[in-house]
Amino acid sequence: MPSERLQKIIAAAGIASRRKSEELITSGRVQVNGQVVTELGSKADPEQDHIRVDGKLLQGPERFTYVALNKPKGYVTTVSDEKKRPTVMDLVQKVKGRVYPVGRLDWASEGLILMTNDGALANALMKASSNVPKTYVVKVAGQPDEGKLDKLRCGVSIAEKGGRRVRTAPARIRLIREGDNPWLEVTIIEGRNRQVRKMFEEVGHHVEKIRRVQYGPLALDVPPGDWRNLTLLEIAKLKSAATAPKLTLAPDVPAPARVLKAPISKLARVPKPLGRSRSPMPSRSEKPRFAPRSSGPARTEKPSFGKRPSRPAQSSSSRSPSARSASAQSSKFSHGKSSPSKFSRAPRAAAAKPSRVPKRKRD
Repeated sequence: MPSERLQKIIAAAGIASRRKSEELITSGRVQVNGQVVTELGSKADPEQDHIRVDGKLLQGPERFTYVALNKPKGYVTTVSDEKKRPTVMDLVQKVKGRVYPVGRLDWASEGLILMTNDGALANALMKASSNVPKTYVVKVAGQPDEGKLDKLRCGVSIAEKGGRRVRTAPARIRLIREGDNPWLEVTIIEGRNRQVRKMFEEVGHHVEKIRRVQYGPLALDVPPGDWRNLTLLEIAKLKSAATAPKLTLAPDVPAPARVLKAPISKLARVPKPLGRSRSPMPSRSEKPRFAPRSSGPARTEKPSFGKRPSRPAQSSSSRSPSARSASAQSSKFSHGKSSPSKFSRAPRAAAAKPSRVPKRKRD
């Protein structure tokens, strides 16, 4: 295993934080292979070298522990307090291993706090560029109008230590309970000191109560003063949220009013110009009109036809001899019998045989 800085090895073993580990080194309380080390930046191999702190041999890095704590009001989010006030460390004394808080909630705030000994994850979550969303439930004095809430959604200028003013990132704000002192849900992606309180002070409203209900993918689900270990899935989601691409939180914008479209029959239809002027099209509600026909009989009337001219009667004398013989022959069939059908074949007239010319005899 490659050599690492001595204060990092001591902090990973759960003895103290890195800053406290540096104090242990400079005070001469750390030994490496039997020799006292007081110079900061000294390196050692935790697998090959024997490292002792106050005479106790280090057992190697401890296992990572991840805890979700519901901090009640009246506790300070720190490992130790100079004023001897109660700290969040008093609430996690039964947790195996040494854990420390990720981020802070002030003395009067309450809600969800992540505690762990995973330094890499803690640093990734607390970076200003991590943009991990944090959701709070806030009770404010008075009723802020929609204009003030829109101002908070877009970002306001707040004062930090030293008098320097910074502009907050866009936030999401929605009303969850109406009243003289309403409750609002506020989601921000930054972690500035007392940021939510300062934001509402800028628009003229004091924050009476504040509770953090969500930190990234984690939701508050334990009673005040209690804690629980995170599941493997929650740990994976936390690491993914810390390393995910950074996106800007878009402010909540009220949904636009729904516009109802007018029926097509009520809309004016404007013909598109196509290079040639055209007569305006009739509306769909009107039926097209057609000019009546100038000539021709009406459909209800039947066409009238003129009578055929009668043929002139022919006298018997004017007919030819063959025609007279044919009519005489047909009269035989009509005598005493029914008339023949139209498909009956009329008898042919006997054709006259040509006269033979006698052959001349040869001499």
